[in-house]
Amino acid sequence: MLNTGGAPASTETRGVYQNWLFLLLAIFTASITLAFVGCGSDETEGGLILEEAVLDVDGHQVVVLHGNLTARDDSELSQLIEDMQLSLKDENLTAYARQELEGALNQLSYERQLRSLLSTSDSPNWHLSATYEYLLRGAVFVKDGAILTIAPGVKIYGEQATNGTLIIAQDSKIMADGTPDAPIVMSSDAFEGSHARGQWGGLIINGNAPTNQGVTFGEGDTGAFGGNNPEDSSGILRYVRIQYAGIELSPDNELNGISFQGVGSGTIVEHVQVHMNQDDGIEMFGGTVNLKYVLVTGARDDSFDWTDGWTGKGQFWVAQQYGDDADNGFEVDNSSKDNEATPRSAATIFNVTLIGDPSGPESDNGMLIREGAAGIYANFIVTGFNKVGLDINNEATHAQADSGQLVVKNSIFFENGKGNFGDEKEDDGFDEAAFALRNGNKETDPGLADPFNKSAPNFTPGAGAKAVSPAPPPSDGFFEPADFIGGVSPSNNWTSGWTTSEQK
Repeated sequence: MLNTGGAPASTETRGVYQNWLFLLLAIFTASITLAFVGCGSDETEGGLILEEAVLDVDGHQVVVLHGNLTARDDSELSQLIEDMQLSLKDENLTAYARQELEGALNQLSYERQLRSLLSTSDSPNWHLSATYEYLLRGAVFVKDGAILTIAPGVKIYGEQATNGTLIIAQDSKIMADGTPDAPIVMSSDAFEGSHARGQWGGLIINGNAPTNQGVTFGEGDTGAFGGNNPEDSSGILRYVRIQYAGIELSPDNELNGISFQGVGSGTIVEHVQVHMNQDDGIEMFGGTVNLKYVLVTGARDDSFDWTDGWTGKGQFWVAQQYGDDADNGFEVDNSSKDNEATPRSAATIFNVTLIGDPSGPESDNGMLIREGAAGIYANFIVTGFNKVGLDINNEATHAQADSGQLVVKNSIFFENGKGNFGDEKEDDGFDEAAFALRNGNKETDPGLADPFNKSAPNFTPGAGAKAVSPAPPPSDGFFEPADFIGGVSPSNNWTSGWTTSEQK
């Protein structure tokens, strides 16, 4: 970052170099500020000493990323470097101005080194290949139209000491396309056996799709999101695991495993796991993004959470909570500021399994729907929560249920601690049980194979799930036919093979 707190130059010198310093500020704001930690150094760029680009860690070749990944090409970088080298030859430079120029030159040189490792001739693209592993040092922004492509099998580590976090800014993309045999894994840099929740930041994606807060800004200076393009694309997440994330920004304010902030329906999200996150597993802040084949395990707060007008779709979701610390399977809000804000949160979600943990003191409600949210929820299995399976809160949400804009149907609620339907507080006379039971929902044992096993869970439903006839999903190109209840087919356990249950 530009050090604007140092001793100022003289009035005359400040006037001569004012334009350069403004340029440097712009460069630092938009540059790829890569901190390379290497096993040696080279003398380059006019006598400045630059670190090597690759760190050898116990035989693993690790590239350290820090700052911004932009779409600036090599010719732009070379011209800026040449201009700065020329300016450094000016004997009239003050010590302060020289220090700032040298710092900017170092950053640009790092950027050019990284391009030689990770980019192609197509300047917006950055390619993370399986040749290396990668360390996120601090907040790493992909911005200004850059495209980050991540190959199958790549491992990315968030640095604990600097709260490593990956942020995809508006108008940029992440193309993380793994495979069942080679998923892309984003984890912390902790030693094996010492992993825990909250060791790095997680993944934040900012898009241009509508929210009911307009264009707004994410928590922790994670950037702007929202707009008027429902079909906006932020790229692909396929066969991706996010684990041990959720750093604390302030007391009781942690990052989610994945935050979809105003992300549009052009984004592909399927076969994704968030494991052992300190806050919510996955949260949508408005937007229209659709998610399919998604697993959240061991989230400390809610497994799935959305607010601010998310109107996307979902199918084949599973949440498994751990009783040491967890809140709700679903926490569904429209807006706490204005329950009637539009676009109203109104997701369409089919085939979900939500598993609480009755053996521990935590794990609250299966589905908490409130603050004016609507939506269609069908073919669910909700079991094992310590409070209730379905809780619909406040008058604005009850109005959505009474008008048919909020529907929970063709689902099974079984053995939730304080009842399958209801509320611990005053509910303005709304009867969750009557609402649920008139829509084909039942209180019966679905016969899940081994849902509470934390080391080798099996979410496959048994014969008991056939007590409820599944509702046919919409035929709109996103949803797949499903003749079963819950998030996992009796004949195809999609959670097997590429996911993890490791807890340390």
